[in-house]
Amino acid sequence: MGKVIAIANQKGGVGKTTTAINLAACLAILEKRVLLIDSDPQANSTSGVGVFAGDVSTSVYDCLINGADPKEAIIKTDTPNLYLLPSHIDLVGAEVELVSRWRREFVMKDVIDKIREDFDYIFIDCLPSLGLVTVNALTASDSVLIPVQCEFFALEGLGKLKNTIVLVKKQLNPKLEIEGILLTMYDKRLRLANEVVNEVREYFKEQVYDTIIHRNSKIGEAPNMHTPVVIYDAASKGTINFLNLSKEFLSKNDDTIILKPKKKRNSTTKVKSSKKKDVVE
Repeated sequence: MGKVIAIANQKGGVGKTTTAINLAACLAILEKRVLLIDSDPQANSTSGVGVFAGDVSTSVYDCLINGADPKEAIIKTDTPNLYLLPSHIDLVGAEVELVSRWRREFVMKDVIDKIREDFDYIFIDCLPSLGLVTVNALTASDSVLIPVQCEFFALEGLGKLKNTIVLVKKQLNPKLEIEGILLTMYDKRLRLANEVVNEVREYFKEQVYDTIIHRNSKIGEAPNMHTPVVIYDAASKGTINFLNLSKEFLSKNDDTIILKPKKKRNSTTKVKSSKKKDVVE
């Protein structure tokens, strides 16, 4: 049964969607079967993996509100082993439409339970708010991964999010834990960024990932190309950061990386050189 991880922070611009896309893609490259659920009506995760509004016939909104089968909504992306449950602008209305729903905090959990066994990991890219859709994501998840920008104001909302996690754990989802706190947009040249890193590590200790996501132009360019950075530029610092994060993530989950060996050419096969083309006997 797959593990469900919400990527959440009610403050916008801290790297939630960037983390969701690139961590999911790197785990998929490491041959884990991964589902990315886009629960933000802006649908940035959806376009970020190369899926556009015209490609979406059934979205997460239809699953939550209209009872659509999530298996029919899931789209295979161009990244091997990475699948997407896309978002749509209609999701804006979900907050209001869920209010009168029975067991309204458990609607997303009911959706995910139908597909949970099909994947190793399921990531939910959450809204930059603590509304009902985000509460649904937290109720459906085993853990929460919290991206924190290396700037002072990013720390202010962290306490509020932790309080929300405590409330959800107490009232709705007793198994909910903090997967880890990820420091993002780090620039080692800035004194403030280093102060934030030290402060977060001092306060949250082992909950903070050793891996830090640095500011990197390739990470910023990849969404414009509608592809994860590991596909856009495999040698970039951004890719190295996210591959290191994915390995640390797997290690914390006692998971292993198993890469399939490359097929060896049969030693009895002979290749003759031809002026027009290679001929295989």
